[in-house]
Amino acid sequence: MFKTVLFPIDQSREAREAADVVANVVQKYGSRLVLLSVVEEPSAEAQTTDPMVSSEVVAKLLANAQALFSQLGIQVEVLERQGKPAFTICDVADEIAADLIIMGCRGLGLTEEGATDSVTTRVINLSPCPVLVVP
Repeated sequence: MFKTVLFPIDQSREAREAADVVANVVQKYGSRLVLLSVVEEPSAEAQTTDPMVSSEVVAKLLANAQALFSQLGIQVEVLERQGKPAFTICDVADEIAADLIIMGCRGLGLTEEGATDSVTTRVINLSPCPVLVVP
């Protein structure tokens, strides 16, 4: 049923909690698992001195997630992309012919202000496949 599962990850607690659901789905259906980390490009109007998330931090995040799934006997493919998170997640889902996207939710979409800013809400609206949101 779910031949390819896309799991976009970041450093949030919600992403770590969603990993259990991902492992269960992948094991149950014998799915191919693709981990994705999206580094957001800095916007032109956001002139800030804060550095973007470094490639070392992203590499460590992906390596830790890959190790977690490997301990469970799950083979993982890893992708790192740069761009707007929601659009990039949906583009990658289309590229890899994902049958399901599983992602954590920070709950920001529960307020009127958060609904327009929520990556999860945007992915749900733009996704080429079903999206399982883990609260």
